[in-house]
Amino acid sequence: MSGSAAQQTRQPTRPVVAVEPGELQNLDWARLFGNPAPVEVEIGTGKAGFLLRRARANPDRNFFGIEWANRYFKYAVDRMQRWGVRNVRLVRTDAAHFMRVLCPRESIAVLHVYHPDPWPKKRHHKRRLFQKSFVDAAVACLARGGRLAVQTDHVEYFELIRGLLLSRDELQQIPFEDPASGVEGRGVLTNFEIKYQREGRGFYRLAVRRKPEG
Repeated sequence: MSGSAAQQTRQPTRPVVAVEPGELQNLDWARLFGNPAPVEVEIGTGKAGFLLRRARANPDRNFFGIEWANRYFKYAVDRMQRWGVRNVRLVRTDAAHFMRVLCPRESIAVLHVYHPDPWPKKRHHKRRLFQKSFVDAAVACLARGGRLAVQTDHVEYFELIRGLLLSRDELQQIPFEDPASGVEGRGVLTNFEIKYQREGRGFYRLAVRRKPEG
């Protein structure tokens, strides 16, 4: 066997990262990932810089990313494959539908939602992710003691999100900064956060925990 052929033989296969929406019916995290490790979900992964760092730093956890924009989804899938990350799955689907219909109940250790589209025009508010139906589903999908963290640069949307989350008896506010969840003094460092920091925008942040008994 020639040297180049041997080198090609030794190259590891690229990990399976992309998931088709049809594969999410009767979703079982352990079956999807091939192990029963805790699952973190990020809604709106963008180019998946945050998810990549989390996955590489925490090989004992599984990470599921949802992105609707096709160009970002393709970029994120390729990025994970180039890094050989095997504890990440990505899907291009509607996040609200996934949470309401497909997500296994009481199964998510951490739900990350950073810079959801604020749809600032009033006639577009119905397109916002954070509606009562989404919060109902998010609470149901969080494991007991699970964390939900939100960050936005849009103050009006933040106040709406804050009201929806803190009105729930099952949730209690906790510190947003949490190194164990990938949030430290430098921030979340998603691609949008880095961009908005350069533009001098302020950020509004909230983290809540599902009560162990709620």
